[in-house]
Amino acid sequence: MRRNKFAVTIALLAGFIVLNTACAQIPPPPVLMGSAYVNEENLSAQSTVLLNNEQNVVPLHDLDKATIASVRFNHDYAASFDSLLNKYTKVKAFNGLTYTNFGKLSDDLKLYSTIILQVTDPDLNNPRLLEFIAMNDKLKKVVIAYWGSGLMLDKLNAVITPVLWCSRLSPVAAGFVAQAVFGGVAITQKLQKNMSAKYVVGAGFITAKTRLQYTVPEAVGIKTENLLPIDNIAREAMNDKATPGFVVLVAKDGKVILNKAYGYHEYNNAQPDKITDIFDLASVTKISATTMEVMRLVDEGKLSLDSTMGSYIAMARNTSKNNITVRELMLHQAGLVSYIPFYNYIKAADHSPDSSAAYPTKVTDGYYMRKDYYKDVMWPQMLNSALRTRGKYVYSDLSMYFMKEIVETVTATPLNEYVQTHFYNPLGMQTAGFLPRNRFAKEQIVPTENDTYFRHNLLTGYVHDQGAAMVGGVSGHAGLFASANDLAILFQMMLNGGSYGGTQYFKPETVAQFTAKQSNVSRRGLGFDRWDPEVSKHYPSDYASPETYGHTGYTGTCVWVDPKSNLVYIFLSNRVYPKDSMLLNSRRIRARVMDVVYEAIKKGMQ
Repeated sequence: MRRNKFAVTIALLAGFIVLNTACAQIPPPPVLMGSAYVNEENLSAQSTVLLNNEQNVVPLHDLDKATIASVRFNHDYAASFDSLLNKYTKVKAFNGLTYTNFGKLSDDLKLYSTIILQVTDPDLNNPRLLEFIAMNDKLKKVVIAYWGSGLMLDKLNAVITPVLWCSRLSPVAAGFVAQAVFGGVAITQKLQKNMSAKYVVGAGFITAKTRLQYTVPEAVGIKTENLLPIDNIAREAMNDKATPGFVVLVAKDGKVILNKAYGYHEYNNAQPDKITDIFDLASVTKISATTMEVMRLVDEGKLSLDSTMGSYIAMARNTSKNNITVRELMLHQAGLVSYIPFYNYIKAADHSPDSSAAYPTKVTDGYYMRKDYYKDVMWPQMLNSALRTRGKYVYSDLSMYFMKEIVETVTATPLNEYVQTHFYNPLGMQTAGFLPRNRFAKEQIVPTENDTYFRHNLLTGYVHDQGAAMVGGVSGHAGLFASANDLAILFQMMLNGGSYGGTQYFKPETVAQFTAKQSNVSRRGLGFDRWDPEVSKHYPSDYASPETYGHTGYTGTCVWVDPKSNLVYIFLSNRVYPKDSMLLNSRRIRARVMDVVYEAIKKGMQ
């Protein structure tokens, strides 16, 4: 399907992406916008009851341990339902109407630990479906999403699995129930009358909102049209070739109110950007991976901010780096040089176009580094690099190279594996991680630079940062890739004081410590960049509060969290395509988009 260059891809019901048009054989309903959407959302909330939840199955938890399938039958708005489910974790959709044999459906679902069944009144009149439910009720975790009159609840009297019953049948109601499954919205209602011998007046379970909700700006008191100036900024950025495209996401009050993709992967306009696209985050890696692990280890008492490099790294003990503290590294006050252009030191014998036991480290397609190059060359270069005035702020990538070595020593686990296991997978982040080409199609990853000076090819899914590439794509300062939605999940957790989906990932005091101003000589927190008190810098925005924390990335990315406004702002672009350009920075595109968000908040519904 061809899309206009500035087509909105909003992950809200106001613009839900249809995953499978075959799911809905009726004409599409009018798309509700603004206050009409919010009104229907509120009616859906008042019409939804959760039954049989004695075991607290809903909201679903332990997402990293679950394989989830969604099965539809006669539900007209299955596409909307499944689209919303997939905002929280990967959910495979099945069309039950294509199965003439329920045994075959059961066979196809055997590898799924959790089954979400979408049913309506006609479906529950089918004895074979009821048998299917009864059988799987004993074998797997099952959640029944039922839209209808409620008269068929008596068919589920023998069922012990949770039932989410919504008496409204609409795309908004479908989206609401999907979000209720994962705790994106709270369930607040109980049965108002007897519906069967089992489901009687007063029955029902109340749940709390524990994850992001996906809705429209009006749900948080913002008029949609007041966000439209972002479209003009996008048009300017792409016309001037500041970036081929970008994705922006805004979450306020725990609700995603804006998620749009603009432009294309490249200037040839062949592949439109999508909100699900994966971007090279560059230095956003520092706060989204390395700092997360540091926080967890400090939380657990396994790492002290005042311990020294020599305490963890034996090779540092006979160097000038021995007494540098973890705190100094996290504040960029260790006296380190800002960076080392490692790729300038590569010799012909250090790399090969083919992989082998002697050249195992993949830098990009057709480029492999020799075995132990990092240990033999790069690591000694860092340890023996010049040490300048400690206590002075100098932003340095070396700090996070060193922090990676420290945390891996403490945990005996590679950085990429640790953050994937402890954060990304349990949070339901589907794209976040290092080495994306090992997991995703090339087409889902936005290309960065056309490297003409080192790797001599277009970098798609291989980290843009040269040093991170030379160590195989996993580093403490760069190498992480993710979509906007994944980052929103991670930093909503931070905004929540370390809690998300019913799990406490950090103590609130640890989040407060790392994100607050911790330096007398810079604006920095521990690992985190922050709001700049020098007003003339307008950083990161004209209107950001002094509590704001986050980070930018060299490839044209940023994440900012403003606790005062209860705001998470994500901007992902590939401004370095096809070659490094400073226009995105000089035009303040990221900051100006953020300004529009604050201005819209101030205007409210005017």
